Amino acid sequence: MSNLYNRDSILEVLVFMRLIKKLWLSMKTFTDKRRNASSDGGNSGFKMKQLPFMGVICSVTLYIVYRTTNYQYYETQMETKLHPFDSVEDNELPSGKLKDLPRGIMHTRSDLELRPQWRKSLRSAVKVKTNKNLLAMPVGIKQKEHVDDVVKKFRTENFTIVLFHYDGKVDGWWDLDWCDKAIHIVAHNQTKWWFAKRFLHPDIVSTYDYIFLWDEDLGVEHFNPGRYLEIVKSEGLEISQPALDPNSTEIHHRITIRSRMKKFHRRVYELRGKTRCSNISEGPPCSGFVEGMAPVFSRAAWRCAWHLIQNDLVHGWGMDMKLGYCAQGDRTKNVGVIDREYIVHKGIQTLGGTGELTKKTKKKRGTSSGSSGLDPRAEIRRQSTWELKIFKERWNQAVIQDKDWIDPFPRQQRRRKHKRQSKFVDLYD
Repeated sequence: MSNLYNRDSILEVLVFMRLIKKLWLSMKTFTDKRRNASSDGGNSGFKMKQLPFMGVICSVTLYIVYRTTNYQYYETQMETKLHPFDSVEDNELPSGKLKDLPRGIMHTRSDLELRPQWRKSLRSAVKVKTNKNLLAMPVGIKQKEHVDDVVKKFRTENFTIVLFHYDGKVDGWWDLDWCDKAIHIVAHNQTKWWFAKRFLHPDIVSTYDYIFLWDEDLGVEHFNPGRYLEIVKSEGLEISQPALDPNSTEIHHRITIRSRMKKFHRRVYELRGKTRCSNISEGPPCSGFVEGMAPVFSRAAWRCAWHLIQNDLVHGWGMDMKLGYCAQGDRTKNVGVIDREYIVHKGIQTLGGTGELTKKTKKKRGTSSGSSGLDPRAEIRRQSTWELKIFKERWNQAVIQDKDWIDPFPRQQRRRKHKRQSKFVDLYD
């Protein structure tokens, strides 16, 4: 853009110099004619006196027109850069199927903002306030209180709210003051990833800077969306999540646990347990990793992540291990966990269950699954495990088939020279 501006600036100077030259020639012509017309009458003298004035007016007018056109050109260039989906290029049209429409009428952008059916003033329709960030959650009526707490936090920061109702009970939400300002989508017994794949297409949410795709069983007493995004932006994180309170009911990966002494962290060191993370460990779940319960995506990262979601694999198992490929660069730098703004994972199981007891609580109380002998939670876990296997197979097959694709994070086989690594004072980095 800067090169284009410099080139056009030179052209602008050349054009202006030509205008000055024309003005000088006009003045010279006037002087010569005045000398030759000294014997003419009054009318001829009057016409000759108008020549320099008209020359100046024409030159100034031409210059003003040129400057105005030039300014409009640069405004158009900047709008195209800032809002690329507003303009339609030939290669953006799907296989020429939209050739029947004039280009100027095609509007390639959309959003999830609510629009009134009428306005008091027609002029007010020109500018519609659009929120910059989006919160989308799968919700059930039994978690209404938890969801209310979350939405209130995000509403104060002017987020657009989208609720995916998996139980179909939308009427029970209308007593909340923010309910009519949210978007409600209903589909019985569907998962968060099923909803996201169908209703959060990148072109629809392209107006939002960040997309929060959260579960409903999260406590936000110690979380502020505005301060969270300040850290995300300052550290250049494309994919992130708030850290989990150590007292959360369910914690699956060490990297998601909050560090009290840090603002955020990108990796974790753990020398105990099944998964060990040392200073030579690369990739998830030691670094470049967030879990699927509360991910936050930048606009660019979500465009990639949406394509990673498999249309028929609704539980999303295995995706979290591959999200680093959507980090718009080095996943060890562009993916992080925010410690200063953290949440509590309550571990409330809703899919296939009552939405009231956690799995651990059920085991402790010995809750039965019913007289039919079918345990919905067990069936869902079996389905999720099968989907994880399918996802891994598809990934491996895609890598083999795409000869042009180069893995930006190849596994580096490193052997330890010593069985014991140096001790780490801090578990986080």
